[in-house]
Amino acid sequence: MRRLAFVGLLACSAIAPTLPVAGAAPQTVIESKTPLRERDVIFVPTREPVANAMVKLANITKNDVVYDLGCGDGALVIAAAKTGARVVGVDIDPERIKEATEKVRAAGVQSRVTLIRGDIFDPALKISDASVVTLYLLQSLNEKLMPRLKKELKPGSRVVSHAFSMGDTWPAEKTEEVDGTTIYFWTIK
Repeated sequence: MRRLAFVGLLACSAIAPTLPVAGAAPQTVIESKTPLRERDVIFVPTREPVANAMVKLANITKNDVVYDLGCGDGALVIAAAKTGARVVGVDIDPERIKEATEKVRAAGVQSRVTLIRGDIFDPALKISDASVVTLYLLQSLNEKLMPRLKKELKPGSRVVSHAFSMGDTWPAEKTEEVDGTTIYFWTIK
């Protein structure tokens, strides 16, 4: 059996992850200086069929850099990493990051994953290198993130959300019903 090494928590003043590459060192977890606070939403795991459908709808490939904002237990992180994409998962809850770390290792995709214990609204969190952003937040939080997504992501970047839209000001380009829920898709213009 192969032993997996682990790079522990790293302190950082600005949250600009060193993105993993296939065959690189094992998974990294970055501890931001974001103060601990209550989550904006209750944690509800993304079911595997939904995570897989989101990956498919966003057309995630090995050439993508995916940011999962509010990554929870890592279901979307794992689904995206299985395509060969480089993935960054961000969550404010240390328990969710711990759970995601364990699940990422168990899935064997740690060489393509960086997890950040931090606040998705922290301006120090740099998302500009993402070609895909995945979300499972409330509509109000999606709407709060919308200006940042439109400003920081490059044209052609894709955004996919589980269960919640961006409201009437940014209608989804595509929607799909999967396993009793709706997923939404947008492209940055």
